[in-house]
Amino acid sequence: MKMRHAMVCSSNQNRSMEAHSLLKRHGFDVSSYGTGAHVKLPGPSLREPNVYEFGTPYKHMFDDLRRKDPDLYRRNGILPMLKRNSTVKPAPQRWQENASDGSFDVVLTFEEKVFDMVVEDLHNREHVLMKSVLVINLDVKDNHEEAAVGARVALDLCQELEATESWEDAIDDIVTAFERQHRRKLVYSISFY
Repeated sequence: MKMRHAMVCSSNQNRSMEAHSLLKRHGFDVSSYGTGAHVKLPGPSLREPNVYEFGTPYKHMFDDLRRKDPDLYRRNGILPMLKRNSTVKPAPQRWQENASDGSFDVVLTFEEKVFDMVVEDLHNREHVLMKSVLVINLDVKDNHEEAAVGARVALDLCQELEATESWEDAIDDIVTAFERQHRRKLVYSISFY
């Protein structure tokens, strides 16, 4: 069954974009979002992050950071990440402002705090379609290596979900088998549009 997927992390930069990029290359109908108030990228120190508004083009962030300190942002992987992101879509998008993008069948989050925010947002929306949406959390550390591993695991999960006739009937078996195979715990919730 062909589904619409959303990948969601905090800033729509690393984990959600790595998964978005991989799923897109595999032909999935996929979008990605962040749930934070702003887009935050590492800066010269923990106390000095680079903060942008959602909707700021990835190319603008790339140019800004390359101007500030090209060696630092190349070395810590931020410039290559932004370059990849700009090939997937123009700018980070905020989950809470995505209603005009339509409904999704599966929303995959990469940390529990983001999962809670997505579930709460869906709960607070007007439920006019009464269409179910599966929200799953797959915890992935926010670094480049783990994001790459998490994207491959997300791809496996989405392939499993698409291979079933009705995820509503098979979700418990899919989650159990997935957790056993990947040795990762999943949390899921069913919400409605």
